[in-house]
Amino acid sequence: MTETTHPHATPPQPPDGAFEPYKPRSPEFRAAMDALRGLRQDLLQDAFAYRPLPRASTDGPFARRLPARLREYAARAPHALIGAAGLLAMFIASNSAVNGATVNLVLGLLALVPVLLTMVRPVGAFWVSMAATPVAAVVGSDWGSPWPWLDGSFACHLFVLTVVAIRTRPRTAAWMWLLTALYGAMAQAVHSGGYYGSDTATLLFLSALSLLGVTVWHIRSAARREMTVQRTVTAHERSRRTLLEERTTIARELHDVVAHHMSVVAIQAEAAPYRVENPPPELEKAFVTIRENAVAALTELRRVLGVVRAEDYEAPDAPQPTLADLDGLLANVREAGLDVEKTMTGKVRELPQGVELSAYRIVQEALSNTLRHAPGAAARVEVAYVLGGLGLRVVNDPPPRTALLKPSPGAGHGITGMRERVSMLNGEMTAAGTAEGGYEVTVFLPVAAAPEGDA
Repeated sequence: MTETTHPHATPPQPPDGAFEPYKPRSPEFRAAMDALRGLRQDLLQDAFAYRPLPRASTDGPFARRLPARLREYAARAPHALIGAAGLLAMFIASNSAVNGATVNLVLGLLALVPVLLTMVRPVGAFWVSMAATPVAAVVGSDWGSPWPWLDGSFACHLFVLTVVAIRTRPRTAAWMWLLTALYGAMAQAVHSGGYYGSDTATLLFLSALSLLGVTVWHIRSAARREMTVQRTVTAHERSRRTLLEERTTIARELHDVVAHHMSVVAIQAEAAPYRVENPPPELEKAFVTIRENAVAALTELRRVLGVVRAEDYEAPDAPQPTLADLDGLLANVREAGLDVEKTMTGKVRELPQGVELSAYRIVQEALSNTLRHAPGAAARVEVAYVLGGLGLRVVNDPPPRTALLKPSPGAGHGITGMRERVSMLNGEMTAAGTAEGGYEVTVFLPVAAAPEGDA
């Protein structure tokens, strides 16, 4: 027999104490649970994990000036400071005329050990300091001292809070401060009779100032690291953008050079048959093939390299500059106030148009850098036609101290562009300061030797 249920019947209710439907938690409850999870993560989970104190960085402006031997000691400066703080806490704890020598020794060790422990187990050092405080209060019971922190425990716990806050994070420091306040309030409530007063408020005030300073230091360090990362990314992106822009410019210029020669090839191939009387069919067919290949190559070249042209880019009507136009360039920079000399060595000969253009642009950029970065300085341009290539050297003197114009800072785009041009021609380039305080750019552009029949 099958049991049926009426569609409007009330569903059976679970008995008392059975599972109740899920109820959304309040924001206060979730905040409390998050806080407890943070407490467990910061102060309870792996509390005594081994975390040795790293050496200090020796890359600072002061540490770099120290000798190598002293830099080794400077790297251990944090360890020495913590050790000195521990010895100070030990001295304060053991400097009691009421207690005996043995009790003073025990009090000193109870103040020293937690401070030294911060160098290897920072969170565990906090719990050891908390545990050592009531032990020291019992061992060195002095009815004339404030409760619950004896002088040595006071100094020890203050040092421990500060060091652990430096080695961890601000949230951990806040938990330590709250637990210290809770312990002080409970100890004062239980054992307040017979003592001169409580020093918990004083400890909380001083530790709050210390933790506030450490928190500000953490924030500044994080901001400095973030700024360093952003500067690195920005410099990388700027260099990458500069490289792409320079490659775009070079591609445009090479496109104009190659397109010119391919156009000449196509025109000459078309006109060549008409210069020969009764040319054989094979010759006409060969010239037609040459012209078709030249036109196809020119079309493909324009299609591929056309993507690097800006929408508003217009091809120059005038021919591209060569080393023959170098005198005009030097005349222009002389009018701008640059005293420049030119020296030519070797037998002047016609070079490939790409080499001529790149050499002209390199000299132009080097002289522009001299005008910007060394106003008032003299410059020399040396062009050497050597076997196997072309040598360039542009060097400027240091700017005079009496110069009226100040150097103009740049982003380094000029050097990047020159290197890119040299690299595309398989050349070599050096750019560095001179011993006299000037700057020198040296370039070698290889050029294949022309066949003897073309000489």
